[in-house]
Amino acid sequence: MRIRHRLSPSASRLPMAVLLCVLPLTAWALPSPQGEVILTVTGNIAHTNVGDEAHFDFAMLTSLPAKVIETHTPWTDGPNVFEGPLARALLEAVGADSESVRVRALNDFAADIPVANFHDYDVILALTRNGEPMPIRDYGPIFVLYPFDDHPELHNETIRFRSVWQVVNIHAD
Repeated sequence: MRIRHRLSPSASRLPMAVLLCVLPLTAWALPSPQGEVILTVTGNIAHTNVGDEAHFDFAMLTSLPAKVIETHTPWTDGPNVFEGPLARALLEAVGADSESVRVRALNDFAADIPVANFHDYDVILALTRNGEPMPIRDYGPIFVLYPFDDHPELHNETIRFRSVWQVVNIHAD
């Protein structure tokens, strides 16, 4: 498995990076989404942009620190290259204060994930597969993805249950 870190933000990532570095970590608003909202973060969060929620479009998510993971999954054939923001970067951006999150899919399937997983395994919110955005019929728009090939201990029913696809909401408990 290959994991590549993004070291330099692209021009589209600069606005979020500047906000995260310059603004104090007290209550502040995230930028408003300019495109279609594909993820809503709720619960115990400090940074919002719509009432007490944080709404993200594709561009906002791609502005967060990201990873590229090449891995096999239990649901896809052969190795695939997935890219998306680190789950822990999203939680940092919204100022989440929780030990776990509940991730909910379009079909209301939900799984509770310990935040420690996001740090222990560099879990990403995959937005692309093999360089293309993932449509809903193929695990998109967002897929909670663990680096399976790098950690044999991830091949178990608990982690498969936590690997939610078609994600629309993350709730910080």
